Amino acid sequence: MSNEQSAEKHEPDGEQPQGGAPKEGEARDTAAAEPDPEAAVEPAADAPADEPEIAQLRQELESATAKAGEYWERLVRTEAEKENVRKRAERDVESARRYALEKFATELLAVRDSLELGKEAASQDDADVEKLREGTELTLRMLIQAMEKFSIEEINPVGEKFDPELHQAMSMQEAEGQEPNTVVSVMQKGYRLNDRLLRPALVMVAK
Repeated sequence: MSNEQSAEKHEPDGEQPQGGAPKEGEARDTAAAEPDPEAAVEPAADAPADEPEIAQLRQELESATAKAGEYWERLVRTEAEKENVRKRAERDVESARRYALEKFATELLAVRDSLELGKEAASQDDADVEKLREGTELTLRMLIQAMEKFSIEEINPVGEKFDPELHQAMSMQEAEGQEPNTVVSVMQKGYRLNDRLLRPALVMVAK
């Protein structure tokens, strides 16, 4: 008997040599025991608790957007109003600059008319000096009233202390009965408009 035949006789029946392929049943059991990768990863369930928060955030965003639009419209209107006010102010200043003397000029028209009438009367051969004098005095009163209406005040400081802010000394002279630095006479009256000096008075001052 050969060695191979002897080995076959000693090998137990039904046993499988080591390293051999598993039986069909064992393969099925092994496959069933292994975890399924796809089955292990379960889809994340929706979180319904977050939906009210998202809705609230969306509502707040819409409200903030609406307020931002409202504030922007207000800003645009404010800027437009500011521009209109600036333009009106510029027009008013320009108008005041051009027509500031309109009322005063209107008052002077009557004075000029009176002067022209006096000149015409003086050119007549039978001119009455007394009437001319009265007409001249009337014209002067009209001019003074027009100037006073517009706060133009004359400066006629005879007997007053010399004031370098309002007076301009032309000379100094001895004057009995007058204190030094007193205005003795006025060579030309001065005028001021409200608190602004238009022209200083030309005066003689006592030594």
